[in-house]
Amino acid sequence: MISDVSTLPDTPDSLKGIVIDLQGEIAALYDRYEKETRLLHEQIRLLRAQLYGRKSEKVVPADGPRPLPLFDLPEPPADEEEEEVRVPAHTRKKRGRKPLPEDLPRVVEVHDIDDADKVCACGCDLQQIGEEVSEQLDIIPAKVRVIRHIRPKYACPKCEGVEDDGPTVKIAPVQPQIIPKSIVSPGLLAHIMTGKFIDHTPFYRQEKQLVRLGVDVSRTSMCRWAMQAASACRPLLNLLEEELLAGPFVNIDETTVQVLQEPGRSPTTKSYMWIFRRGDPKKPVLLYQYHPTRSGDVANAFLRGFQGTVQTDGYAGYDFLDHTEGIRHIGCWAHARRKFTDVTKAQGKSRKAGAADKALSYIKKLYRLEKTARDNKYSPEQIYRMRQQEARPILDDFEKWLAKKKLQTPPKGLLGKAVAYTLNQWHRLIGYTGDGNLTIDNNMAENSIRPFVIGRKNWLFSGTPEGAEASALLYSLIETAKANKLEPYAYLRYIFEKLPLASSLEDYEALLPWNITPEQMGEPGLVRCG
Repeated sequence: MISDVSTLPDTPDSLKGIVIDLQGEIAALYDRYEKETRLLHEQIRLLRAQLYGRKSEKVVPADGPRPLPLFDLPEPPADEEEEEVRVPAHTRKKRGRKPLPEDLPRVVEVHDIDDADKVCACGCDLQQIGEEVSEQLDIIPAKVRVIRHIRPKYACPKCEGVEDDGPTVKIAPVQPQIIPKSIVSPGLLAHIMTGKFIDHTPFYRQEKQLVRLGVDVSRTSMCRWAMQAASACRPLLNLLEEELLAGPFVNIDETTVQVLQEPGRSPTTKSYMWIFRRGDPKKPVLLYQYHPTRSGDVANAFLRGFQGTVQTDGYAGYDFLDHTEGIRHIGCWAHARRKFTDVTKAQGKSRKAGAADKALSYIKKLYRLEKTARDNKYSPEQIYRMRQQEARPILDDFEKWLAKKKLQTPPKGLLGKAVAYTLNQWHRLIGYTGDGNLTIDNNMAENSIRPFVIGRKNWLFSGTPEGAEASALLYSLIETAKANKLEPYAYLRYIFEKLPLASSLEDYEALLPWNITPEQMGEPGLVRCG
């Protein structure tokens, strides 16, 4: 930088040299400015797409059809000749509404004509030749009732005058309850827990709903009942944890949660809800755990002694799994795909097909193979062979393409980050091909944590760590029941009735979702879901 004109040389050649040097510096600064501006514009477009764009990760091809204008519809050319198009024969599903479930109770109402109208004009009586039947779905709003428990007392009339021990009095023992000395029944407790953890209705809204039904139950009571119910269900959670750690395949994910009264922490500090899911489709188990940290120590402590495969996203807190004896760590292709999808979103509406589309085409081929396996109900052995014969060649070509693209792409751009992420995770991403029981992505864990995320948008935060832990336990029971095709209200009501009577390990094991039959649950319409 020249700050004093007197220091400039007098010779023209020296001055020309200074000008050339300054031009080089300006060109370098301009080139840097252009690169940083492109990166900033890319980030702005991505942020706008995340805020206002579609949430779906489905990518519209760059050369694909665009949405038509709302008012200016294109008109066909006047001189265009009509072309005959032959459509091959095909089958399709019958249109119309689905029939109402057969297991619902029916109330029959017969709408007949008057007896006077059952006589023909010729004087002959009309005969019924058939009937037309239509059905409507009716619903009766929730009704509140009081269950009065009466225990008759008996005394011996001959012992009334005995002064030593007094009269002999007998009475039936108090029936065990999920929450002793409380007004809450298993049905009401299941209703409140279903409203909070299934329908995402906070306790203060449920308080207003019950007022409309003529009952005054405070949100404070509901919160206390939820804590007590979670404590009573702790033995079931311990059994579910044992089942999950028995393997052989676990998915892990985590999401944020705000706890207001966390000791030693600000109310705005982020805490985390972790989800551990066993991938066995026959006996799925979902365990939620509250922790104030996202540290990998949480997963490390939970998986201590586990032997099998663990599937996660690319979060660095899971890196310890790569070096843990007895554990095979595999990655998630949905997260790799998401990186390239962000590139296409950041390019805007007028984008052209590029490297991100090429990467997505490779990933799409992998997912198409998985869909074929699902649609045709391949066995794990067939899935393994399919992946070795068809998926592995695609993966090999994709890896070569990524390695080449890494040398051609700025590392700070979205595309460069997507390429680097995929290559860094490559040893995990290809892990699913080694076992037909494994899945291509970690979507099972992400889908399992979604109910909690939806609920969080309604109740916003937990008051205390104890409340967050109780929520985690109840979410574990409810989501495990749903994963095993049980209707959650019926399951909660059933275990709330039976838990107070359980006294042995066999009694508790009988209450696990896969050990319960429809006959035990009661009403057929409240047994299975999905």
